[in-house]
Amino acid sequence: MSYATSAALQAAIYARLTAHAPLTDLLGEAIYDALPAGPLPPLYATLGAEKARDRSDTTMTGTEHDLTVSVVSDAAGFRSAKEAAAAISDALAEPMPELTRGRLVGLWFLQARARRVGSGDARQIDMIFRARSEDG
Repeated sequence: MSYATSAALQAAIYARLTAHAPLTDLLGEAIYDALPAGPLPPLYATLGAEKARDRSDTTMTGTEHDLTVSVVSDAAGFRSAKEAAAAISDALAEPMPELTRGRLVGLWFLQARARRVGSGDARQIDMIFRARSEDG
């Protein structure tokens, strides 16, 4: 297994999300790799946790990545968060930019969880995408 393609994959996902006009129409620049200091906007997306597993074979070093992208909203309902989540799904269904290391074999939606957080006023949708990368 190699975790070597992980940073390149994260950069490609971030680049795809920040370049997807329907998503930036909803979120503006509120798409984060790391949360900024200070107050957050009422609706934003952030790249989150990743779980990686070895998928190497005799010809190639491969990794399967389960990546979380979260949408957080302070709206009373889930509608705005679900609209942003749909735009993220659409963005990641498009062809990805080339990785700076390795090769992206594929990227698929795996699952999502929508829930209330904190005192119940905020909404969060955690979407997990599965990616397969090869290095070398």
